[in-house]
Amino acid sequence: MSSPPSDRWREVLGSLVASVTAESAPPAAEPTTATGLQFELRELTPRTRERWNGPTSRTVGGRARRDDPPGNGQYRLAVRPVLRTTKGWARGNVTWTNIPHQRTRLGLDPAQHRWFCEVGALHRAAGPALPGTDPDWVFLDEFANPVLWDLLDQARELGIAFVGSGIGAQVRVGDRAELTLDAARADDAIRLTARLTVDGEPADPRHAHPIGDHGLYVADPAQPRRILLAPVTAPLDAQQLALLGTGGRRSVADALGDGVLVPAEQIGELLGTALDLRSADGSVSIPPPAPPTLVLTVRFAPRHTVELGWSWRSAPRSAPAPDPRSLIPAGTLPVGWWSEDGLPLPVSLRDVEAAEFVAVTLPLIDALPGVAVETVGTRPDYRELRGDPVLTVTTVPTEKHDWFDLGVTVTLEGRDIPFVPLFRALAQGRKKLMLVDGSYFALDHPALATLSELITEARDLGEWETGPRISRHQTSLWADFVDLADQATPAVQWRALVEEAAADAPRPTPPPRGLRARLRPYQQDGLDWLAFLWRHRLGGILADDMGLGKTVQCLALIQHAVESGSTGPFLVVAPTSVTPNWVAEAARFTPGLRVRRIAATQATGVRVADLARDADLVVTSYALLRLDAEAYAAVDWAGLVLDEAQQVKNHSSQVHRAARDLGAPFTLAVTGTPIENSLTELHALLALTAPGLFPSARAFAERYLRPIEGERTGVTAGRGAGSLPSDLGRSRQERLAQLRRRVRPFLLRRTKELVAADLPGKQEQTLTVELSPAHRDLYDLYLQRERQKLFGLIDDLDRQRFIVYRSLTLLRMLALDPVLIDPEQTGIGSAKLDLLLEQLDDLVAEGHRALVFSQFTSYLDLAAERLTAAGVPFVHLDGSTTGRERVIEEFRTGDAPVFLISLKAGGTGLNLTEADYVFLLDPWWNPAAEQQAIDRTHRIGQDKHVMVYRLIAAGTIEEKVQALQARKAELVSAVIDDGNLFSAALTAQDVRDLLG
Repeated sequence: MSSPPSDRWREVLGSLVASVTAESAPPAAEPTTATGLQFELRELTPRTRERWNGPTSRTVGGRARRDDPPGNGQYRLAVRPVLRTTKGWARGNVTWTNIPHQRTRLGLDPAQHRWFCEVGALHRAAGPALPGTDPDWVFLDEFANPVLWDLLDQARELGIAFVGSGIGAQVRVGDRAELTLDAARADDAIRLTARLTVDGEPADPRHAHPIGDHGLYVADPAQPRRILLAPVTAPLDAQQLALLGTGGRRSVADALGDGVLVPAEQIGELLGTALDLRSADGSVSIPPPAPPTLVLTVRFAPRHTVELGWSWRSAPRSAPAPDPRSLIPAGTLPVGWWSEDGLPLPVSLRDVEAAEFVAVTLPLIDALPGVAVETVGTRPDYRELRGDPVLTVTTVPTEKHDWFDLGVTVTLEGRDIPFVPLFRALAQGRKKLMLVDGSYFALDHPALATLSELITEARDLGEWETGPRISRHQTSLWADFVDLADQATPAVQWRALVEEAAADAPRPTPPPRGLRARLRPYQQDGLDWLAFLWRHRLGGILADDMGLGKTVQCLALIQHAVESGSTGPFLVVAPTSVTPNWVAEAARFTPGLRVRRIAATQATGVRVADLARDADLVVTSYALLRLDAEAYAAVDWAGLVLDEAQQVKNHSSQVHRAARDLGAPFTLAVTGTPIENSLTELHALLALTAPGLFPSARAFAERYLRPIEGERTGVTAGRGAGSLPSDLGRSRQERLAQLRRRVRPFLLRRTKELVAADLPGKQEQTLTVELSPAHRDLYDLYLQRERQKLFGLIDDLDRQRFIVYRSLTLLRMLALDPVLIDPEQTGIGSAKLDLLLEQLDDLVAEGHRALVFSQFTSYLDLAAERLTAAGVPFVHLDGSTTGRERVIEEFRTGDAPVFLISLKAGGTGLNLTEADYVFLLDPWWNPAAEQQAIDRTHRIGQDKHVMVYRLIAAGTIEEKVQALQARKAELVSAVIDDGNLFSAALTAQDVRDLLG
């Protein structure tokens, strides 16, 4: 609330009024000393009388002592402060150095004093003084900043006088100076002279000198007391500076003198030069200056790369640059190449774009007036092939099975077209394709129409360049029918089975009498779930973490089925290296089962039907199932167990079709990694175990795959891996939730953290390894060579993932040891092996045992050589090892502290709890494969803390692989590892949800 009006405002504002009044009152006049700026033409001298003092300058025309050194003939205009005395202008003891400190003592006007300080500061800002400097004078030509002229104007306003030296001296500062090379008619010739005017009045250019590039002065050494100076309207160009003379050189104006005549026959040559000519009297017609030239610089780089850059090339007297669009016809360059208000943007073209530009567009640009083309590097001979392509497709096996089971040959103008690049280009919908020799051709020819249609179909089948057999897919009535029909006979049968089971729920199933194992609680839950599926002829996926005893749960089910009166044997299909483990585990846990292992093909005399006739359990490998698919399909199996079921994750692979064609009434997929790269793998497993759940691969992709995985970014050599966004969006979340509901009844997954709380801890650590300088240089060289090839593949990574990965293998091996790709590089060595040996030395001394994994057997061989040289005992297991069981047992029971294992040979089917350290020498594309390797020791039965070390080469592709692992792990977590979503047994509500 405001107070009532009163006189208090006078009290509050009194001090403010007093301050304003005092400031506006004129200051008391104080006497000041008049100041001036003295101008003097001075001649440089090489030294003073005291030789050690260096060069200085002296007054031109002044009296010199006999012992003064002579001048060198170079003249410069200098200035210094002076004071007015009763006898005239005097220098006194005022210099540029001390004047900032003399205002009070000398009684200088504050504004004038500040002006001298600003001039001194401006001079110092120009940099170190030139030779001839002394503390009393500064030379005007050392002022690089045109602010000098503003200061001179200000000096006149402040009353600072401009004075010369001696009697009759004159100093005039003009407003504008103009200097030109003038041409005038002299009969048939032309007279050239230097023409200088100051404020429109002529001045002698022979005695003119530049002040920076912003002004000039005129001073004749013969009449040094008359000084004229003025600024120029535009910075002095090279021609004007040459007219004035710089750096002690004779001026062109002086050389021209009163004029130089150009003969009539040479006038054309004169007018064609780059000189900026003027004709003050208009007697000579000067042609207008030519516009600058638009220059296209074309750099030819390796790997069919063309880099384009644009610039202007101007002559000294060029006209303003025109709009570059006026020089290049519309449509010559793509619209996206143009900047909004200037030259075309720099562009880098690759492959066919580069070839087409060089062959077609570049000649057009080179012929344009006002445009010049400059090339850097060797120009390839690019040309377009215009003949008719000839396509030959055969189903007869040949050496060139470029595409699935088809032999495909394409020829054009006598050239064999490599099929893989052609296949990729057609699949990506590209318009043209370039060959390695620089020729290129269009892909829209009618002869390629049929091939393009086949590729379009192949794209719908998933990883079309890593195993699908397109010809078999097209002839498969069942596959076509499933993709096209809403219902199929198996789907009807499947749905009937589910409806029959809807009223039931998993009930406890007592461990079978023949089981010689005490099941853990979660394993008993697994048996209940498996028995429920078996009872109702439903299949499923047992996706427990590695090391939780999936094998014993499956054996318990088979024993239960046999004791329940099941007719016919079970077939277990596993990787070749794992099949002996199944036989051993069956002998241990279910000794009453009649087990037969098939280790050879029927071509060797083995008969699948004979071995299965009196067996309860038949164990075979995926390779044998694929080779003898018909023989296995002829047996009536009671059930099918697919161990390490990621082996059948590809819908279109032969082994997937072989498993499907068995027609087993019950199929169980066993894998700790139901998803490694994509949801298509989960669908492939469900197509075998629950064939009516998602009957159409195309519909599954449209409804779940694309919304959930989205537009994922793949791996590159320098930029890194993409990732699944944490926020999938509402639509993605809804589809993800729906997929979980559909899959949940048929997938049981328990993690070690969830069900094995008594398992000792596991600590994982990444050790970053720096490459040696030589190793780094070699790696970077190869990286640049491979980068362009990889960039052409990653745009469609979901369909070309393994193509890219094979291309990246070179870089992955090079990150380990250069000798892996070039045996001549033996002198560089491997920093990883150095670190490994250092770590193992300490571990072995402390009594620890270690597993060392690598995907490259050749790298393990190098590690073996280093261990042998260091005297460290070890055993070695890879795909070429004979007596696998003997080697494994040697590590388990022997004294060797180190086990070298290839990831493929030892990633599955091993129980090596004797080790407590794991070294992963190189990262794999998906985290599941590494986790399987780690779980060889971190599993049930381990009683020690497990340490895991991942060795990653810094600044290499290995860091990008780690990023890719993170994305894939995120996808698996989003779909599968949702708390305990898939860890409970099937309930009646689950079945109702399935039918809902």
